[in-house]
Amino acid sequence: MLGIELWIKRDDLTGFAMGGNKGRKLEYIVADILASGADTVVTCGSSQSNFVRQLGAACAMHGLECHAVVMDLPRPDGTEPIGEPMAMGGNLLLDTYFRVRVHKVADGGWSELEAAAGSLAAQLAAEGKRVRIVPLGGSGPFGALAFWNAAHELQAQFEGRFDYVVTASSSGSTQTGLTCGFHGSATKVIGMSSDPEPEIADDMSAISHQLAAVHPLSPALSSEDFTFRLDWVGPGYGVASQAGNEALSLMATTEGIMLDPIYSAKAFAGLVAMAKAGELSGSVCFWHTGGTPVLFAYGEIAG
Repeated sequence: MLGIELWIKRDDLTGFAMGGNKGRKLEYIVADILASGADTVVTCGSSQSNFVRQLGAACAMHGLECHAVVMDLPRPDGTEPIGEPMAMGGNLLLDTYFRVRVHKVADGGWSELEAAAGSLAAQLAAEGKRVRIVPLGGSGPFGALAFWNAAHELQAQFEGRFDYVVTASSSGSTQTGLTCGFHGSATKVIGMSSDPEPEIADDMSAISHQLAAVHPLSPALSSEDFTFRLDWVGPGYGVASQAGNEALSLMATTEGIMLDPIYSAKAFAGLVAMAKAGELSGSVCFWHTGGTPVLFAYGEIAG
């Protein structure tokens, strides 16, 4: 149907805290937190953040207090609100089981969200907590290192058979790690953005330099080294798109595999469109980043 040999890397089935690509990142991030002597973790994200859910689970397992500052629909600074507030359910429900202390603030820009997290961290530190701030989505050198290793895992499993790896891309460390890991090989990594922000390519370049500082085998790349497609973002971050919904339905009815409407469905929509347009050929690996719990916060969206 698509004219390509399609494989799927099932990070949605990792088994930890209902699955997802964040589990790979947390192997390194939590080890670093524990080594620092922190007893309290502060992060931020959307109300339906997959990272908050899995970070909360990891913190609970290791006796760390986890706080998350969230907005329903954070957006690029200076832009107008879009979409409707999130319903309780999905990741928000799971956060309660993992004992995440959720601090919900009014929707606004990403910088406002990060500033609110910084203020909370300062408040907790003043109360005597040993606080560690974890960046949005775990996007930093350790998150990227996890996906540098993931790239080499895929190469070892399939001996470099893939012409393309296609993945959802948002806060940046997943695509950064994969791109760095496959750099110099015949495999091209394509990130399908979930955010309407071309500047994320600059963020990925910065993360690659941070990764190179802690892992010299990984290259420091420029923003031009990242193939970062914004064509399938849809209405904006955190809002389902028609193309994404159609891709979600296609995957569900042909393979029995569920995508999420915010990340993996939009990424697969991009893959389908590129394949049909002849922009993809040969062997393609779709890196399924997870996010399944989000389906239970959006209602019926089938295309």
